[in-house]
Amino acid sequence: MLLIALIVLGVLVLGLTAMIIVDMVKNHKKGQKYHLREVMTAFLLLLPAAVLSFFFVILPIFYSLGYAFTDFNLLKPNDINFVGFDNFKNLFLEFNQHGEFFLSIRNTAIFVVLVVPIQIIMALLLALFCNNKRRGTTIFKVCFFAPVAISLSVTAFLWLIILSPNPNGIMNSILHNFGIPAQDFLGNKNTVLIWMVIISAWQGCGYQMLIFLSALGNIRKDLYEAASIDGANVFQRFFTITVPGLKPTMLYILITVFIGACRVLIQPMLLTGYQDRSVTISYYMYQQGFTYRHVGYSCAVALLMTIIIGTITLVQRKLLGEKKK
Repeated sequence: MLLIALIVLGVLVLGLTAMIIVDMVKNHKKGQKYHLREVMTAFLLLLPAAVLSFFFVILPIFYSLGYAFTDFNLLKPNDINFVGFDNFKNLFLEFNQHGEFFLSIRNTAIFVVLVVPIQIIMALLLALFCNNKRRGTTIFKVCFFAPVAISLSVTAFLWLIILSPNPNGIMNSILHNFGIPAQDFLGNKNTVLIWMVIISAWQGCGYQMLIFLSALGNIRKDLYEAASIDGANVFQRFFTITVPGLKPTMLYILITVFIGACRVLIQPMLLTGYQDRSVTISYYMYQQGFTYRHVGYSCAVALLMTIIIGTITLVQRKLLGEKKK
C-alpha cells in the first residue's frame, strides 16, 4: 500500500510539473516568456498544497473506496476480508425497512430542501442591503460575516444557551413574557429540523453574501441608469438586470450550498445528539464508523452518497448552466 501511495504521489508531482510546462508553452506562443526562477518559485509554492492534498484528500479517498467492499472493523484492524457488495445490500435492506439509514436520508433531504433556498435568499438580501456606499455599511458586512468566522462548536454552544429548555433560557424567558410556557425547541421532533435550518442558514449566509457582493460589483451601473430613464421600477431592474447578471454566481452558490447541506454534521451532533428526527447522512456515517467501529460499512455509505450528490450536482449544472452559444 505504501508503494502504491508513493507511486500516486509521484504521478501527482509529475502531473503538476506537466501543467506548468504546458502553461509555459502556451504563453511562449503568445509572446510571453517566463524566467526559470519564476517557474521554480511557482512550482515550490504549489508543491506543499499538492502534497497536503495527496495525503489528506486523495489518499483517504482511495482508502475509503477500497474499504467500502470489505468488513473492516476498527477493533480488528488485522482481520479485513473482501465482502463484495454485502455492505451495499445491507444499506438497501435497512432503507427498505425504514431503519436508521432511511431516517438519515429523509432528514437530510428535508434539511437540504429547506436550507438551500433560505440561505441563498438571505445571502442575496444581505448583499443587496450592503451594496451601497452608505455610512456604516462596512460594519454591517463585518456583523453579517462574523458567524462564518466563528467556530461551529462555539455557535452551537451559543444556540444551546439561547434554546435551552430551562424556563430561564433566553428564548423561553422571552416567551414567558407573553404567557407562553417553556418549550423544548431542540427536543421536540416537530421543531428540531426547523431550528437546525435556521441556525445553519444564519451561520453560512455571510459567506455567500460576500460572493454576491463581488458579483453585484461587476454589473455595469449604466444598465441601471438606462433602465431608470426608461421608467423601470426597482423590481423590474432587479429581475431584468440584477438576476441575469448574477446567474453564473447563483449557480456556483447553489451547488456549493447544496453540497454543504448534504454534508451537515456538527449541528445535529452538538445541538441534538443522535436522534431519529435529526440524524443526517454524515452523522450516520460517523456513528457507524467511529461509534460502532464498522468502517467498511461507513465507507460504503460515503461512496453511495458521493455518487448520489455528484449526480444531482451534475444535473443541476446541466439544467441551470448557461447554454453554449
